[in-house]
Amino acid sequence: MKFIDEATIQVNAGHGGDGCASFRREKFIPFGGPNGGDGGDGGDVYLQADKSLTTLVHFKYQKRYQAERGRAGEGSQCTGRSGDDLIVQVPMGTMVYEADTGEYLGDLVDDQQRLLVAKGGRHGLGNVHFKSSTNRAPRRKTPGQPGEQRQLRLELRLLADVGLLGLPNAGKSTLIRAVSKARPHVADYPFTTLTPNLGVVAVDQRDSFVMADVPGLIEGAAEGSGLGIQFLKHLKRTHVLLHLVDITSQDDDAIVQDIHLIENELKKFSEEIYQKPRWLVFNKVDQFIAAEAEAMIRKVVQALQWRVPYFMVSALSGAGTQELCKAVMGYLSEETASVE
Repeated sequence: MKFIDEATIQVNAGHGGDGCASFRREKFIPFGGPNGGDGGDGGDVYLQADKSLTTLVHFKYQKRYQAERGRAGEGSQCTGRSGDDLIVQVPMGTMVYEADTGEYLGDLVDDQQRLLVAKGGRHGLGNVHFKSSTNRAPRRKTPGQPGEQRQLRLELRLLADVGLLGLPNAGKSTLIRAVSKARPHVADYPFTTLTPNLGVVAVDQRDSFVMADVPGLIEGAAEGSGLGIQFLKHLKRTHVLLHLVDITSQDDDAIVQDIHLIENELKKFSEEIYQKPRWLVFNKVDQFIAAEAEAMIRKVVQALQWRVPYFMVSALSGAGTQELCKAVMGYLSEETASVE
């Protein structure tokens, strides 16, 4: 199924019910007076996060949502029934904007969290409200007010602790397969990954984190080339980025250039993402003698003047992945403790 991470929908809250103009008609009561009841309020429209949903694909087929209108009031001061609220289910991680103005309305990140997006119209008043000493038989009533109508733009941003990025065929999908139960398609050609993938990485029986793999970046991605730029926004919620580097096909100078290429595309796209903690993960070290791989990677790190963690792994064989995951878990735990 095609991954859908943006959608536009229209939501219409229910109209309020009209007030009623009526008079008492009872035996032995010659001057009954007004007794028209109020209408009911229109139903509101809410968006609600649902952890069972993973895409916005259902909005491709239904784009208009209408809440129930309030019933009109009746005689004997009977109030009309209020319209039922409409609850529209969306995936966790959905951000909501006013489509016309771009106004940010809210972010649904917790399961069953609700966001009011369209308020129902208020009820109309019955003629009983307009009785006075000088007007004992008012025929005045008021109509219900219309409910709010809104055009909404929904944008899904995956909820992940760790994000993977790198050039196509760097081994991101293979790594997420190696450390989690996610099963993205892998092959020995670029652009195998066409949609983001999420995997839960269990470090031990108690600790785990969520890892996101997005399609690979290429030069010019910030200007729209390739696929990865469409999904980079999913990395905005992550706490740390793992930059996977394939060391098999090039010398150390070319590897340095490739790392700078990804850095430049990140900076062009979003300063926020560029400033996130980013660790280098040198992949496919099993293709070299250990001493050769270490020597090449040491040259790359020195050329970059890299001061933050870096790791050597083989996503295919699993070598070094356990140490990587433990280091990530330790970092996330420290970050959580510092916030608390």
